[in-house]
Amino acid sequence: MENLHAPTIPSGPSSRPSANGNAAHLSFAELSLKKDNVEAELKALGGVLNSHGVNMETPLTTSDGFPRADIDVAQIRTTRSKIIHLRNDYKDLMNAIEKQLHEHFASLHDTDDVAPAPSAGAGMMGDSIPQMRDEAFAKVNTVAASSPADDAGLKPGDEIRNFGYVNKANHDGLKKVAECVQGNLGQIILVKISRRTDAGRQELQLNLTPRQDWGGRGTLGCHILPL
Repeated sequence: MENLHAPTIPSGPSSRPSANGNAAHLSFAELSLKKDNVEAELKALGGVLNSHGVNMETPLTTSDGFPRADIDVAQIRTTRSKIIHLRNDYKDLMNAIEKQLHEHFASLHDTDDVAPAPSAGAGMMGDSIPQMRDEAFAKVNTVAASSPADDAGLKPGDEIRNFGYVNKANHDGLKKVAECVQGNLGQIILVKISRRTDAGRQELQLNLTPRQDWGGRGTLGCHILPL
């Protein structure tokens, strides 16, 4: 019988195209943003495994080789596969970031400027890079009173640019939003929105904490639609 608790794809380099595109051709700001997105997605996927009481090594079969009936074996295997892919993508991103940092300091060394080098860390080039703003991918339709969405400050008509690690490029018909929520129950999710007001468009960052005990349906208490 097939070893059900083994990952469905190898842990080495994947032959599929990276979910993050060709990292070598991205700007430092784009690399940093994708790094944050991958880290957040890995955390959410880890939360999915935790919700089943398993990790990457937990056996999914019984002692006699049959699939365990107390857990969702299919979902766990799919989640493990996503984690392996993302770990490979994350390694590529970090290599690209390290390369750009070396090139950045090499260019500073070649100039006649004697300004002190910035301290180590991903933010060392932040002053020269404009902040990127993702395009909205969803719109809030309704918000229930006293719900987690209401407590966070979401309002009908708000356009969602980022929902945790989810953005326009990866939301997959809002499936990733549901995955992010499931992996972060009881934890804060950063939601970046654009809101139309009489004075113009307002950009906001809200802290949304999904929970099941708020007294209504679902864990958010809002309905969102893809744009």
